[in-house]
Amino acid sequence: MEESAAKKKLFSAVQPSGSVTIGNYIGAIRNFAKLQDEYECIYAVADLHAITVRQEAAQLRRNTLELMALFIACGINPEKCVLFVQSHVPAHCELTWVLNTIAYPGELSRMTQFKDKSAKHAENVNMGLMDYPVLMASDILLYQAALVPVGADQKQHLELTRDLAIRFNNRYGATFTVPDGYIPKDSGARVMSLADPSKKMSKSDENPNGFVTMSDDKDTVIRKFKRAVTDSDSVIRYAPEEKPGVSNLLTIYHAFTGKSIAEAEKEFEGKGYGDFKLAVGEAVADALAPIQAERAKLLADKAYLNGIMQRGAESAARMARRTLSKVYRKVGFYSGE
Repeated sequence: MEESAAKKKLFSAVQPSGSVTIGNYIGAIRNFAKLQDEYECIYAVADLHAITVRQEAAQLRRNTLELMALFIACGINPEKCVLFVQSHVPAHCELTWVLNTIAYPGELSRMTQFKDKSAKHAENVNMGLMDYPVLMASDILLYQAALVPVGADQKQHLELTRDLAIRFNNRYGATFTVPDGYIPKDSGARVMSLADPSKKMSKSDENPNGFVTMSDDKDTVIRKFKRAVTDSDSVIRYAPEEKPGVSNLLTIYHAFTGKSIAEAEKEFEGKGYGDFKLAVGEAVADALAPIQAERAKLLADKAYLNGIMQRGAESAARMARRTLSKVYRKVGFYSGE
C-alpha cells in the first residue's frame, strides 16, 4: 500500500485471546472498516500482548488466524490498509526495549489494567503484564500514528504513550509523533452485559448468557437475547439510569439495524418485552450471518490469509524500520555508517 502524505496515520490492534464479542465489533472492528478510506490505517493482531496472560500455543495460533479472517470478513480491506500480525514485525519488541529505559516502574505499577489483571491472575503476575503499556506505546509510535481509537479502558495507556513520546523527544530531539485519541463520530454507546447491564459486555463474563460472540449461531444468539435482563416495567424506552437492560437492547438494535433509538422506541411501542428481545436477537443474528459465511470462506483458504499476513508484515516492517533506525541513531547505537 502506498503511503499518503495527505492522510493522517491511525493505528489500532486487537488481541487474539478468544472469541470476539458483538461489543468488540460495534466498538472497534466495525469502525476499522469505516476509517480506512479517511485515514492511512495500520491494524494489527496483537499476539505479543496476548501472552501476558497464559495462552495455550495451538489455540493462540488458531485465534490469530481466525481474528485475521474476521477482520477481513468485517470489511477491512488489505489493499486499503496495512494489516499484519504484531509478532511478525520484530521492531515492536526492539523499540519497547529502548522505551523501557525512559519508562518508570512507578508509573507502570499505577496502571489500572495492571492492577486489575494482577488481581485476576494472581498466580501469573509477570513483567510482561507490567510492561504491556510500553509495548502498546511502541506499537503506536513505530508508525508515527497521529490517531489511536481508544475505549475508556485504554485511555490511561494512551496517556502513557504520549508521555513517553514527549519524554523521548525532549531528551533526544524530535523523533515521535505525539498521538491523540480518536473517538469515531458515529460510534455507538458501550455494549453492556445481557445478564448484568451494569457491566460492560465481556467474553470473560462467568455467565455465558451475558455476551454474544461473532461466531454464535442464530439459535444461540436468539436464546441469549430471550434471556436478557430487562425490568418489571413494560415500556420500551431509552433511559440508561432507570432502565439499563432495555436501554442496552435498544443500543444494540440501533447498532445492527441503523435505525435511530427514537425509531426503535416507536417501532416497539405497545409491544411486550418478549417480542422486543426476539426482534433484537433476530436483527443481530441476521447481521452476523454474512460475516460468519465470509469468515468461514477465508479460513478455508489458509494460503490466501498467509499471503495477506506476509504482505502486511513486509509493509509494516518497512514503516517501522524507518522509525527504529532514527531512534537507534538518536540514542547512540553504532551502525557502521
